Amino acid sequence: MRKLLIWLVTAAGMAMMLTACGGNPVEQAMRDAMVQKDTTQARFDSIASMIKAGKERYKEFLTPEGDIDYAALGALADEVGSRLRPPMHWNIAAYGVRSLSLTVYFERSGSMVPYDTPGGRGQLKKAVNDLINFFPAHDASHVNINIVNDNIYPYQGSIDTFLQDRNIYASTAGMGNASFTDFQKIFNAILTAQRPDNVSVLVTDLIYSPADTKNVSIDKIFNEENSLATSIFKNYKGKSIIVNQLMGDYHGKYYPYNGQPFNFNGQRPFYIIVIADSKVMDAMAANADFKNFMNPNGVRNSYRFNQGGSNVDYAIVPDWKDNAGRFRVAHGKEGTLTNCQGDRNTGVLCFSMAVDMTALHKDDATLCNPANYTVQSLTGFKLAVKPITHDMFTGNNKAYLEGKTHLLTLTGDYKGPRDQIALTLRNELPAWIAQSTATDDTRPSGNAFATTTLGLAPFMQGIYDAFTVGGNYFSLTLTLEN
Repeated sequence: MRKLLIWLVTAAGMAMMLTACGGNPVEQAMRDAMVQKDTTQARFDSIASMIKAGKERYKEFLTPEGDIDYAALGALADEVGSRLRPPMHWNIAAYGVRSLSLTVYFERSGSMVPYDTPGGRGQLKKAVNDLINFFPAHDASHVNINIVNDNIYPYQGSIDTFLQDRNIYASTAGMGNASFTDFQKIFNAILTAQRPDNVSVLVTDLIYSPADTKNVSIDKIFNEENSLATSIFKNYKGKSIIVNQLMGDYHGKYYPYNGQPFNFNGQRPFYIIVIADSKVMDAMAANADFKNFMNPNGVRNSYRFNQGGSNVDYAIVPDWKDNAGRFRVAHGKEGTLTNCQGDRNTGVLCFSMAVDMTALHKDDATLCNPANYTVQSLTGFKLAVKPITHDMFTGNNKAYLEGKTHLLTLTGDYKGPRDQIALTLRNELPAWIAQSTATDDTRPSGNAFATTTLGLAPFMQGIYDAFTVGGNYFSLTLTLEN
């Protein structure tokens, strides 16, 4: 009788717990994983197995084909995580990219050959090899390599042959017409051929060099490539593009747009362009398996086109060395501070919040520059941003900083009785694109030639115009009350 009573009490307690959590074992399993900080692949797989074992009961988390609906499960994770203190975020979409294929398009034009000479250090070839090696599935069935210039030509060797080739341009001599690169044909072919489960990579110097440009002004060429980029990419609104700029040794002849060819020995920019469906790009950015692929070694600058707004995971840190004045984080009201009061001597209210900006796929040059943010408030709060490092952790703040990437500090002369802070990270073309653009490539002397690409900005602006109508990478609102 005693055992039966204990069992009944325990069962009743479990029933009450499930009712409080919505009566959904999937939801409870999600909550347990977050509370235990076990948001691992193995833990996700166990939840996915539970869903597939109860297809009828959990059909809202399955696609019509019976596969896991990552969007639906991700929405549940966001809901569960928002109720925790501090709030947590588990990016379920990261698990939806396990069977992707990779297609590499390797430009073989006259201005690309000097990047891979026997006397150079081979940064370009290593960067391409790294992309193939770091792609989670790089066997022959998942990787395809092509050579591009006036058209697209399948590479005749194997994946291993490509990886081990010490002079790839000599090995591919005679493939296509290396005197010009037909960007319109190449980009249209890449975008048309790309499937939702495919990632495409174009390795190029991004110099627009169409055929038959004799006596055509450089301004006309720039306007042409700007319009061309917009006309191509406007038809692929669901795609996202990452342009990575790297530097490589260049030993050989350079062919300027309007001048005599000359020999150049030094470093020059080249570009790795990654193209995929926007949702696939989001998932890869959030998946640790793709970390090295999404962040190649040697990247000098990077920008992602057609990146939608994200919900960032953040936690206001109640105990931080730079805090000034008084405030209390309201329970049950995300983003609300109560009992706010400026410092007794200075009137200043200062507080910090830890934010996870991993999924934004932005470097610290972008994320830590307050000029890239818009901060609106009655008080006139100012923003400072810095990366979170391990030496910041203490017993009091570890729970708030763990799993976050940056600390955002807001400072203002708060008078009350209330205020609202609207904070956004704007989606704009970064300054490095204009700084890396040349309008004349006929003079190799000086630093400008070694660090710039002819006509880069017009082409980048054309892609930006095809995709972007304003927007922000993320937005959040904080409410302050006395």
